[in-house]
Amino acid sequence: MTSGKKNIAILGSTGSIGQNSLQVIANLPDRFRVTYLTTNTNIDILEQQIEKFHPQGVVVLNKQYADALRSRIGDVKILSGSDGLLEIARRDDVDIVINSLVGFAGLLPTIEAIQHRKDIALANKETLVAGGELITAMVKEYGVKLVPIDSEHSAIQQCLAGEDRSAIAKIILTASGGPFLHTPLEKFRGITVQEALNHPNWKMGNKITIDSATLMNKGLEVIEARWLFDVPAEQIDVVIHPQSIIHSMVEFVDGSIKAQLGLPDMKIPIQYALTYPERVPLPGGRINFPQLHSMTFFYPDKEKFRCLPLAYEALAIGGTASAIMNAANEVAVQAFLERKLAFDKIAELIEQALHRMPNHRMPELGHIIEADAETRKLVRTLF
Repeated sequence: MTSGKKNIAILGSTGSIGQNSLQVIANLPDRFRVTYLTTNTNIDILEQQIEKFHPQGVVVLNKQYADALRSRIGDVKILSGSDGLLEIARRDDVDIVINSLVGFAGLLPTIEAIQHRKDIALANKETLVAGGELITAMVKEYGVKLVPIDSEHSAIQQCLAGEDRSAIAKIILTASGGPFLHTPLEKFRGITVQEALNHPNWKMGNKITIDSATLMNKGLEVIEARWLFDVPAEQIDVVIHPQSIIHSMVEFVDGSIKAQLGLPDMKIPIQYALTYPERVPLPGGRINFPQLHSMTFFYPDKEKFRCLPLAYEALAIGGTASAIMNAANEVAVQAFLERKLAFDKIAELIEQALHRMPNHRMPELGHIIEADAETRKLVRTLF
């Protein structure tokens, strides 16, 4: 590094988190430099990012699109495929890896980055869902920082600043409830892709938006919280908070509760992850409390949103169960997006996979990768 700047690689720079991350970095040019960017196929946005941020290199996962980008620009190194992700995760000119990849694909680059002593700003839920025990042990072994970008886990981390972890009584994750909070269960079968992608509060990628609609997103966050904060599932609750102003809370043993509040703007947790434990100014809106009028809270309906109790079940089973659940969910969500599966069948396929797949009680990385691959094969035979 020169002049105190930290070099950043963004895995998934053309997605919602990636684009917000670049806005944060652009506002702090004396602190951060972008050295690597990646995309799957969105080379138009990536080309714009290259022109603005001048990275050392980029990765385009899809080889055909990588070749197309090479024909358009020649002044930046262009890698392709998953090997390209692993290469930039280990590069010497990277200090922080922002992992905003979608799905299980985020696991191996996280491991590679940790092994090469890079700090991780993590927005890829599936890394900790599939390999939470493995990842948290590696973070300790290699002495790196892993700071969550998810607004809920960022909120918890902020609530725990200066607190003794042994004083935690309960972690309370808030959920917007998604677009179907008040939709009766009997109408779930007919829910369309367009309806499910119409989130009331957040603008996100397709996969995470569907996860929010099924509440699987909150289930994944329960598993993440278990590993990030070393708190058992019995001490992690979920409440529906449609306004998405309180991003999560921590209850302590004396009955006190800390909450982190803010407008639903992902730049806030992204910047906190990059500057942690310091806070620096961030342009943007601020809460006007008189205009809020009210904040409401509900218990989640676990009959309507079966994915949430399935996540708790996977945690209780342990071993590779969470990896199995995650793989089944990824396949089922993609099938729904491709209009091959009804909305209410997503949870059903996850449950079948969870109960039919063999479980490794003390999994190593190879077991996790195998469980992911075999679960995908099984679920594709079920629809």
